Amino acid sequence: MKLESDSVGIVTPFAKPESLCVPVLYFLTPSYWLLRDRKVSSTKDTLIGLKVRSLLIAAIYKKQLRISNSARMVHSGGEIMNYVTVDAYRMGEFPFWFHQIWTTGLQLLIALAIVFHAVRLATIAAVAAIILTVLCSIPLAKLQHKFQSKLIAARDERLKASSEALVNMKILKLYAWENHFKNVIENLRKVEYRWLSGVQLEKAYHSLLFWSTPFLVSSATFGTCYFLGVPLHANNVFTSIATFHLLQDPITSFPDVIGVFIQAKVAFARIAKYLEAPELQRANIQQNCNGERDSNSIFIKSADFTWEDNSSNPTLRNKNLEVRAGEKVAICREVGSGKSTLLSAILGEVP
Repeated sequence: MKLESDSVGIVTPFAKPESLCVPVLYFLTPSYWLLRDRKVSSTKDTLIGLKVRSLLIAAIYKKQLRISNSARMVHSGGEIMNYVTVDAYRMGEFPFWFHQIWTTGLQLLIALAIVFHAVRLATIAAVAAIILTVLCSIPLAKLQHKFQSKLIAARDERLKASSEALVNMKILKLYAWENHFKNVIENLRKVEYRWLSGVQLEKAYHSLLFWSTPFLVSSATFGTCYFLGVPLHANNVFTSIATFHLLQDPITSFPDVIGVFIQAKVAFARIAKYLEAPELQRANIQQNCNGERDSNSIFIKSADFTWEDNSSNPTLRNKNLEVRAGEKVAICREVGSGKSTLLSAILGEVP
């Protein structure tokens, strides 16, 4: 601040233009956090997340109607339920956290600019401490991604076994297999619990690392000031401490951002793999839905049907069928001869 006297003798303060940057930045940063805490800026993100979740659920449902039988062997009912209840939910939650990824970096740059204005070259120590923290978090993030993938796979196996047991409960009761399936499901629960414990431990390590970051950054900065001979006064010390305090919230929330990003990445890969699964081949099936009465309601000529893709041994070979409008046809053969396969082929459910 400079003090200049006019002709009347009144002392008027004049501030340097660059000195106004610090109070402006101090005003803008808390204003952003106020808007975020008041949920003003997150309303649209929440609405976008709900739309994304609804869109994915609808796409999964439509895919379920067209998926081939070979793909049903890979994607069980329990896995499809996980796609709807878990993966679609995490993809819908991601837009709310998306802006945290770039706003955290922006706040770090603004804070480093303020610290550089206060302690000059000692800012290098703060940058080095932040870079060291990020480098230490990379292997933890990779382990968390691995554990998250294993956890989802273990959860799919448990839901698959539970669904199979519930659907075939009469058979389990008839043959007294309850204890066997109970032991199988409990073992699958133990495997899922082990991977869940690994995920939670990785989150705890991440939180511990980033919660200690403000202390490490401030210690490194003031220690470097001591060795470089940078004078420490009330103006630069309190400015740096206040800046590090403002950085505490974005830095401590960074593990949650990383966790949400990893979960969304795993969920996106699982849903994309399911949506790319092979579908039923309906190119050779013609359906007339115009309400016109044709001479043949069902017409099959020299057709081969198989439940497996690219199979050299079809279930039904060289079949011919002609059913006219209004006719009643009964298909009578022994068990396992392909009656259900023929009906499924008429409905277009056989590849």
